[in-house]
Amino acid sequence: MNDLSSLKNSMTDIFRKTPGNVIAEDSALEGCAGLVLFEEPVFGFADADDELFEEFRKPEIIGGPYMGPKEWLPSAKTVISFFLPFTEAVRKSNYGNPAETSNGWLHGRIEGQSFLEKYLKNLKAYFESCSIGVCTPYFDERFRIQRDDPEDGASRSDNSCKQQADPGHKDAGDIHFSCSWSERHTAFATGLGTFSLTRGLITEKGVAGRFGSLIVSEKYESTKRPYHEVEEYCIRCGACIERCPAGAITLEHGKNQILCREWVEDHTTKAYYPRYGCGKCQTNVPCEYEKPETSV
Repeated sequence: MNDLSSLKNSMTDIFRKTPGNVIAEDSALEGCAGLVLFEEPVFGFADADDELFEEFRKPEIIGGPYMGPKEWLPSAKTVISFFLPFTEAVRKSNYGNPAETSNGWLHGRIEGQSFLEKYLKNLKAYFESCSIGVCTPYFDERFRIQRDDPEDGASRSDNSCKQQADPGHKDAGDIHFSCSWSERHTAFATGLGTFSLTRGLITEKGVAGRFGSLIVSEKYESTKRPYHEVEEYCIRCGACIERCPAGAITLEHGKNQILCREWVEDHTTKAYYPRYGCGKCQTNVPCEYEKPETSV
């Protein structure tokens, strides 16, 4: 078994050296020059043969085009997931009017994703430099999102919404979204956290942030999952319901991703083009930056 502590230190060092985590003055929206987007990452590890990856194939979980670790990388031994928590400055900037997305959150959504992609590429290069086989499904040409609509029996690929993909659930009209790889389900499998009403994943560092993952051919110790239920960390307090400007979240059904996406496209994309984003359900709520208490 390889030294997990040394690996985490190396991956954290790569995070620190990856450019783009601080908003430069020449590209900053008002009040955002010097804004730091992410805190240091949290990592989770799972055996590539973990039975959960097989469970994800079930239609009621992800189904559709989902591929297991060894389909992405035949020599796969370990799946690595990471969570990049947004900084307090990014999170608190978005506390205001639910109908208005803060400049800090817009940077976190767009420049934050750009930074994550650079970091993921740097991690891939690191494993390759160590002669370790590695696959990053996010960048793989086999990555795809599928929308199944029972009304016409059609399955459609829609990679245009790659960053908004919410695989493994049914929405209005029993439309089912599936994906060949899910960052949040992978994070669940690697012990990073559990799902919430918003369909986000609540980690020990909360729900406000972004996920990434790699599959490697080296064996590393798996992270013990400190939970047993899919939504174990969600206290169902309803705070995210009150924060959602689209009215897309209910206690009975969680988040309707179609309503969420339509609101983002009709409101924030028009208002902030070429940026977009909302994130109200992830900010000013008990699970924003930590795992909430199990009772309210």
